[in-house]
Amino acid sequence: MQDNKKLFSSITGKMIVTKEGKRLGFVRDITFETKSGELINIIVKDSTPYTKNLNLEKTNSHELLIPYSAIIAIGDFIIVSEEDLI
Repeated sequence: MQDNKKLFSSITGKMIVTKEGKRLGFVRDITFETKSGELINIIVKDSTPYTKNLNLEKTNSHELLIPYSAIIAIGDFIIVSEEDLI
């Protein structure tokens, strides 16, 4: 059986794009629930002007958050559904 696990180090720094190909920025970090290990959000670094117009949730230090549930695929890029961001 193929293992679908991704290491944290293999995800950080990857470009985040929508399924339509719009660039949103890069993965800086990931937030998760400590008790269950459930992934909650991706913290975006170097966000694009397009991303800033999406009205995303922000951290206390004003970093943009993308819900982990919006991720469609992880490969060379992190692909997210824009519909799940709005």
